[in-house]
Amino acid sequence: MEPWFFLLLSLSVCVLIRRIFFSLHTKTTTATPPGPLHIPIISNILWLTKSFQIESILRTLHDKYGPILTLHIGTSPVVFIRDRYLAHQALVQNGSLFSDRPKALAAAKIITSDQHNISSAFYGATWRTLRRNLTSEMLHHSRVKSFSGIRNWVLHTLLTHLKSHSQSNNSVRVIDHFQYAMFCLLVFMCFGELLDDGKVRDIERVQRQMLLRVTSFNILNIWPRVTRVLFRNLWEELLRIRKEREDVLIPLIRARKQNQATEEGVVSYVDTLLDLQLPEEKRNLNQEEVVTLCSEFLNAGTDTTSTALQWIMANLVKYPHVQERVVDEIREVLGEREEREVKEEDLPKLPYLKAVILEGLRRHPPGHFVLPHAVTEDAIFNDYLIPKNATVNFMVAEMGWDSKVWEDPMAFKPERFMKDEGFDITGSKEIKMMPFGAGRRICPAYNLALLHLEYFVANLVWNFEWKVPVGGDVDLSERQEFTVVMKNALQVHLSPRI
Repeated sequence: MEPWFFLLLSLSVCVLIRRIFFSLHTKTTTATPPGPLHIPIISNILWLTKSFQIESILRTLHDKYGPILTLHIGTSPVVFIRDRYLAHQALVQNGSLFSDRPKALAAAKIITSDQHNISSAFYGATWRTLRRNLTSEMLHHSRVKSFSGIRNWVLHTLLTHLKSHSQSNNSVRVIDHFQYAMFCLLVFMCFGELLDDGKVRDIERVQRQMLLRVTSFNILNIWPRVTRVLFRNLWEELLRIRKEREDVLIPLIRARKQNQATEEGVVSYVDTLLDLQLPEEKRNLNQEEVVTLCSEFLNAGTDTTSTALQWIMANLVKYPHVQERVVDEIREVLGEREEREVKEEDLPKLPYLKAVILEGLRRHPPGHFVLPHAVTEDAIFNDYLIPKNATVNFMVAEMGWDSKVWEDPMAFKPERFMKDEGFDITGSKEIKMMPFGAGRRICPAYNLALLHLEYFVANLVWNFEWKVPVGGDVDLSERQEFTVVMKNALQVHLSPRI
C-alpha cells in the first residue's frame, strides 16, 4: 500500500484514542441533537466522501431522528434543521446568535481571501461594512434603476442569439445562452463597461472553473499540512485556478481605478470597493480582496439566476397552459402597444408572472441548503445543546416541499401564490420557503434577483413560443454542481410569436 495511507491511518488511531479518552472524562448536562453513531475520524471522512449524496441520506436520518440532527463532518459537529418553525426560531427570533459563519478551512481561506467577502465573513464589523456597501451602493432602488439600459441591451442580445440558433436548429440548448447573458449583465454592473465577447468569455471561464471544482478541494481541509503534501497536484490546481482568476480580473480593476477620476455616469461595484475602509483592520481592501468580492458579486448574480431561469422555463415548456396564461396576462397589460418588450415598469402589473417565479423558486431552489451558519456561544435550542462554533445548516428544499404547508408540494402550481399576493419571501414573520435564506444573513440581492427573473421570463415568453422539440421531453431530474441544476439541460424548439 501507499506510504501516505499508513501515515493517515496512524494519525487517525492517535486522534481516535485521544478523543475517546477525553470523552470519558467529560460530562454534559444537555445532549446535542441526536444523530447516527459517531466514530471519530472514520465518521468524519465517511461523511466527506458522501457529500454529493448527503441530501437523500439526510431525509432518511431526519425521518429517524426528528427535525434537528447532528452529523460529524470535518472537524466539528454539523447540525441540520429541516423544520420551518425551528428555522424561523433560529434565523429570525435568535438572529444574532445564529448569524456567524464557520471558520474557513484551508481551501476556503484561499478562495475567500481569508473570509474577506460578504458570504463568508464573520458576523461583525467587517461583514456589516461589506454588506452595507453592497446594499447602499449597488442594490438601492435608484442604483438598480440606473442599470435598466444594460438590462435592455442584454435582453435584446439574448433574444437575437436565441432567434439565430432557432432558425438553424430544431432545438436550442438554452442554459449556455442564459449564463452568457447573465455574465454580460453582471460584468457591466461590476466593472462599469461593455467588454468584448472574448473578455466576457474569459471571465465566465475562470469563474465557472472555480465553481465547478470547489468541492473537489474538500480533501485538502483534512489535516492541511499532510494533505498539501499527499495531494500536492490538487493543491497546486487550487492555487492555479485562483491565480487565473486574478490574472483576468485584476487588469479590469486597475483600468477602472485609472479611469475613475474621468468617468461620469454609471457607478460600478468596483468603484465602491476601491476606497472602502475595513473598520476592524483600519485599512483599505487589498487587491486580492477586491478580486474576491468581485468574484462573489459575479457568481451570486449569474450562476443562481441562470439556474433558476432554466428551471422556470423548463416548467413553462412542460406545462404549456401555464406559459399561455403568462402570455395572456402580458397581452392584457400591454394592450395596443406595438413594441416587443415587456418593460420593467410593467412587471408590478403581472401578478401571475410573479407567482410563476415564486413557484419556480419553491419547487426548484438553486441551492438546497443555505450557506452554513455558526453559533457564537453554547446555546440551548429546542432543548438541545448547540456547542459553540458548531456549524448549523438549514434544508431549504425540504421546507419548500413540506406537505403540511403546500398542497401537492412536488407539483408546479403557480396558482397557489395567487391566493397570497403579499407573500413574504424573506420569511420575517413566518418561513414557508427560503430560497434566499432568512434573517440577518438573507441574500442581500434577493430583490434584484426577482427583478431579473421576472424581466427575462416575461420577455422570453412574449417573444417566443417555447415547445418541446419533436421526439424530445423535459426531464426535471436534478444534478448537483455549485447549484442544483437540471441533470439533462433544457432543449427547446422556439417559434417567434410575431
